[in-house]
Order: sequence, then structure tokens, then C-alpha cells
Amino acid sequence: MALRSRFAISIAAGALALAAAATPAVADDDWGSQGNSSESQEDLGVPADDPEGDLGGSGGDGGGSGGDWDNGGRRFATGRVTANTLLLRSAPNRGSQVIRVVHRGDIVRIFCKTPGQRVQGNPLWYLLADGTWAWGAARYIDNIGAAPRWC
Repeated sequence: MALRSRFAISIAAGALALAAAATPAVADDDWGSQGNSSESQEDLGVPADDPEGDLGGSGGDGGGSGGDWDNGGRRFATGRVTANTLLLRSAPNRGSQVIRVVHRGDIVRIFCKTPGQRVQGNPLWYLLADGTWAWGAARYIDNIGAAPRWC
């Protein structure tokens, strides 16, 4: 009986090792898509030749300039809040936790933009960095100067 138990344990261990080795080969974590959205940047109205829409344009060589993502030397874009009160959230959707509130006329620093839940037809959300990292609907933030880079 001991021989039969050892044989069964050996078979089970071999099957487990085989499954562990095969798992990375069949995994697909959708690195090619942006978030959970099936929309491309062109679907969002960003032309294919938009220099801001190419994630910095470094070609993947890692030769950025130390954290500003080769964004022309700009680390942050700037925007002005147009809503009476704008709730800043923990994720780019209206169901996420409210982090803080900003008011009409406030100037905010925009780190990057990404597609998220549509707000009055606008799918873009800005990641703001004014002491706290939080997401704000781009529908209620007007750019001052150049548009923010893509996240």
C-alpha cells in the first residue's frame, strides 16, 4: 500500500509541476488594451499622429529624462475647474471613493489623462497631483496650455 501511495503522490506532484509550468504560457492579461476600455485613442478623437497621444514617443528605448516621460520637459499640465464643485475620486469612474473636492476657478496640476467612465459624453479623466493623487472628470477641467500626456 505504501508503494501505491507514493506513486499517487508522485503523479499528483508531476501534474502540479506541469500545470505551474504551462500557466505563464497561456496567461493573457491584456497588456495591449488601455484599462477595461475597448476604445483606442483614435476612437476618443485623438488623431494617430498626435504627439501627445504616443505615450511620450520614446519608442520604448527607456531613454526618458528621469521621470518626466519625455514630455517636452513638462512634468505636469495645468487646468482650471469649470464645475461649481468637482468631486475628485480614487478611480476614473463616478462610483469610486471621493478623495476631495475642488471648486470653480481652482487651478489644478494634471499628471496624465486616461479613458474611463463617460461624463456627459466625455470619456477622459485626468489624474491630478495637488498634494493628493485623485481622478477628475476632464469634462469639468479646461486645459491651460498644452494637453496632458496619456497615462
